[in-house]
Amino acid sequence: MLYGAVDLGGSHIGLALGSVDPAAGEYRLIARRNLEGGGYEGWEPVLDQIAEGILELGRDVGERPAAVGVGCPGWVDLEAGITRFLPNLPTQWRDVPVARILGERLEVPVHLLNDVRAATLGEFTLGAGRGTSTMALFALGTGIGGGVVVDGKLRLGPLGSAGELGHQIVDPTGPLCGCGNRGCLEAVASGPAIAAAGVRLLRSGQASALFDLTGGDAGEVTAETMGEAARAGDEAVKWELERIARLVGIAVANVVVALHPELIVLGGGVAGLGDLLFDGVRQELAERVRVFPIDDVRVEPAVLGTDAGLAGVLVWTALRSISP
Repeated sequence: MLYGAVDLGGSHIGLALGSVDPAAGEYRLIARRNLEGGGYEGWEPVLDQIAEGILELGRDVGERPAAVGVGCPGWVDLEAGITRFLPNLPTQWRDVPVARILGERLEVPVHLLNDVRAATLGEFTLGAGRGTSTMALFALGTGIGGGVVVDGKLRLGPLGSAGELGHQIVDPTGPLCGCGNRGCLEAVASGPAIAAAGVRLLRSGQASALFDLTGGDAGEVTAETMGEAARAGDEAVKWELERIARLVGIAVANVVVALHPELIVLGGGVAGLGDLLFDGVRQELAERVRVFPIDDVRVEPAVLGTDAGLAGVLVWTALRSISP
């Protein structure tokens, strides 16, 4: 059966038609396209673009989807099909009946899910988590999101918001987070937080390799250039990345103590730091969890890349179509 998937982002919107077999852990994206997400003042033109894009994909392949899923960057009411608060989109999409509007345009059922919970479901069913029963995902990027699967089921909580792993407090005296708390993981280990740490090093004159890579331009400092500087032997940058990795490790240890998952998946752009991140996370996890053995807990990178959201939305839509 053919399903539609939408990955709704601030800068771009991914659309796809595909088939999925959650039980077999297999999926196929048959047709896809990207839309520009920026430049709109409200949600109406965005939904118009999405509806027309899905219809065009259906015409291209000669088949309309049986249902469509939408991964949304924020809080959504799953049962009502309404976006409650999407903080990174213009007008924040407060109380928009997305499922009803798109459903009327497309004449099919439409199901919503938070975008990182969708990526979690995608990695669990089709990616790094295949064969496990309990897993948690940290999406380390511009922000930090997450999701948890327990005993084979994506756990969403009463508001669909369970799994906000980036808003664990890992440093109570740390920087202010966008949510209003201090020391959230997102405030110290997201891409912008790592870049800010690099800028501080650059201005202090301690990061010689980082200076060479960026020409001393603070605007060129990113998590990626921090990684390059560390691999070039910049000891100040290496120390800073190790500190950040250990803060991620504290958050991972908290999840392990609470859920004892078989697998922790780290995805997003920051996970591209590779061993500069993973070694510190694994070391901190080993030192922090003492109440039970954790030899069976793995910390691994995500494998679906940018397809994780679309793949997870396909799985969600298929599951909701079978058991509404």
